[in-house]
Amino acid sequence: MSTVSATPITSPDEHVVTAREAIEPLYEKLELQMESKVLAAAVEAGWSPDEATKALAALRLQDALATLGRTHL
Repeated sequence: MSTVSATPITSPDEHVVTAREAIEPLYEKLELQMESKVLAAAVEAGWSPDEATKALAALRLQDALATLGRTHL
């Protein structure tokens, strides 16, 4: 039977990067992919690129406000 040597667990204070730094590139990549697909679908449905971009911006604002616990400007 083989033995496994103990691997020390790094404490949160010793991490090389923060959790945000670790996930931010993936988050941004997924956000760009989503934006591209949503805008393409809106244009295919007959919206102008400008209308689609403004609608997506409005949805983002609404989502951000909901995240902050606010519902009205």
